[in-house]
This record gives sequence, C-alpha cells and structure tokens, in this order.
Amino acid sequence: MRSSLVRQFGDPGQVIALVDVDRATPGPGEVEIAVSFSAINPSDLIPVTGAYSARTVLPFVPGFEGVGVISRVGTGVQGLQPGDRVIPIGASGLWQQFIVRPAEWCFSVPDDIDDAQAATSYVNPLTAVRLVEQLREHFGSLKGRSVGVTAAGSAIGGMLLRLLALEDMTTTAIVRSEKSVSRLGDAHRIVVADGNSPPPRLAFDAVLDAVGGTLAGELITRSVQSGGIFLQYGALSGVPVPQAAISGRPDVRFAFLWLRTWVYSAGRDALEAAFARSFAGLRDGLFASPIAATYPLSHLAEALAHQANPLRAGKILLDPRC
Repeated sequence: MRSSLVRQFGDPGQVIALVDVDRATPGPGEVEIAVSFSAINPSDLIPVTGAYSARTVLPFVPGFEGVGVISRVGTGVQGLQPGDRVIPIGASGLWQQFIVRPAEWCFSVPDDIDDAQAATSYVNPLTAVRLVEQLREHFGSLKGRSVGVTAAGSAIGGMLLRLLALEDMTTTAIVRSEKSVSRLGDAHRIVVADGNSPPPRLAFDAVLDAVGGTLAGELITRSVQSGGIFLQYGALSGVPVPQAAISGRPDVRFAFLWLRTWVYSAGRDALEAAFARSFAGLRDGLFASPIAATYPLSHLAEALAHQANPLRAGKILLDPRC
C-alpha cells in the first residue's frame, strides 16, 4: 500500500517521503480502515519539524484526522463490521491507504455526514468545544465576558467566534493581516497584529491563543485582566510563549490545551458526546470548514505546498486511494 513516512525531523516539504509498505493485519480488538480522506493540519506538521522530538518516535506516519471504511476486523471486535464508516483517533497515521487501530478508538459516522465533513470533524471542532468548556470551568457564566481570539481568520478561529457568540461573550478577532478581515463577520471587533509590534492596548477577561511567541507574551503582559485566563492551544509562530510573560502575571491563569492529552483522559462517553456535538455543528454550519482543495496522496508535495501558501482559504484534504 502507499504511505507517507517521516524518517528524520525537518522541513515537512523535504522530509515526508512516499513509500510502499505491507498492510498490517488487525490483531485482537483491532480493525483495519481503508482511509477515504485525511486532513492536513498544523498539528500534523509541527511534530515533523522536531518541535516535539522528546515525545515523537521516528519513523512515523503523519495524519491525526480523517475518515475511512472498515475493511477487516480482528477477533473480539464487537459493534463494528466491514463497511462501517469511522473516524479513528488517538494516534497519527492517517496519511496512508490503510490504518490499523484499536476498535475502541474508532467512532462511527452518521449517514448524513459526508466524507469531506467527517474528515474535518475531529481536531478543530473538539478543540473548540474543549476551549469553551475550559472558559466555563474558570468563570462559570460566560455572558458579558470579553475574549480575544488569535489566528481568528483560521478555520478553528471562525468556529471559536461562532461558539463564543452563542455564550453572549464580547469577542475580538486578532488577525495578522487585513486579508482575513472580510471572513470575520462573527466578531464584535477586529484587530490586526502581525506579531512584529505590540498589539493595541486591549482589555480581555480571556485570550484563546494559537500563535504563541511575541504576540502571546504581549497579550498576557498587557491585555489579560487580573483574574483572567490565557489558554494556548497552538504555536503557529513556532516560538513558545515567553516564560517571563507567564511568570510576570501570577494573577492570570495560563493553561495549554493539547487535544491528545484530553482525548486520552476523557473516557469513551465524553468522546462520544464530543463527536455528537461536532456532527451537530457540521449539520448547522457551526463547525463548517471550507475545503480549499483535495489532492491524491501521490501528490503530497503539491498538497504540502498549498498548505504552506499564506493565501490558502480552507482546509487541504488528502485522498490516499489515489
């Protein structure tokens, strides 16, 4: 079968190879899934660079998010059978034609959710839901609270703005360029901050940050009010949040959401509920992700180049079947 493979850390466009490998046979409690679509997310590419080298074992197949059809089942599997559509989670490996996963880490897809929607139903929707839950855990009621959202022009940024509006929060979309402004109809206020200079002096009860680096440091230092919370869930800048900014604000709670950590601790019932919320949001448009393009896995280099294009508007999907 065709697969991608990372043998060494580096530039994703240089170190992710296409290889032919043997299909694995599902063991007891496992299923084999023929992957229909898999998504490209920043969370797929950051480990490739070596940013998480302490917890990333080489070689590995990238791809945390996708959908497929069960092709074979191992002994002892109950509730799943060949032909069922599922979303396999809990590990990378979806940038290949077939993947073997424990049945307990596979979640059934409703018939009215198409493959492209299903392939984007995991990483962003569940992260967005969990971020709002953490805000609620910190504040209780969110009504009237103010929140800044960095990288607000991204797919998950739009989801967060829509979710926060449902909570009656006052939202500020923080983007790095004017080109994103037209896509931000759900924000009460829009601020352009490119990360090279301090953002305007703003006041928030909370910040949801996907950027890190200088921008995050400035927001913690200057913008989060005492008793507030700064939640980081990504580091698109490739630079950590300055420790001095965190330690300099003991009156502000700093927390990092790593979706995989929550997934492994949440339990099956909580994950089923989270996916039910995601599917409902796909149906009503709350979690809709525009698809910029779909590439055959055999054209992975083109897909990665498109992913890196700053003018890209939407998600990139891979089709491992071709």
